[in-house]
Amino acid sequence: MVERFERFSLAIAESSRCWHKLASEEMRLYGLKGAHALYLTTLQRYPQGITIPELCELCLKDKSDASRMLAILEEKGLVDKQGGYGGKVLLTEAGQTAARQVSARVSRAVEVAGKDLTEEERVVFYKALASITENLRTLTDQGIPE
Repeated sequence: MVERFERFSLAIAESSRCWHKLASEEMRLYGLKGAHALYLTTLQRYPQGITIPELCELCLKDKSDASRMLAILEEKGLVDKQGGYGGKVLLTEAGQTAARQVSARVSRAVEVAGKDLTEEERVVFYKALASITENLRTLTDQGIPE
């Protein structure tokens, strides 16, 4: 069981490290950090805008992280915040362009990363990953059973 834990932990850590490096390289073109990619691509799905609490929930980030990231995106002219914390955040035209470009690059990266998987394997992989994630979330809430 320990070997499985180590394999899982190392695979997740290495995947995360590589993904963050790729995102950072892509976002550097805009003078941004890799973490901004998630905000841009999430906002792209909501052309009418969403509230900061909704954005936090969708990105699994806290208010302070979202506020910092959105302030930088706003400073770069990529987002417009309307109405304070309870108001909506939406992409500007420049933000929409950047989000489309980032989304295209992200899609290409995901395609290349999973190139050795059949469609059936991909479905099973994402189902297994979702199950493991949900079980880990439950464990963090309830603790490891005796």
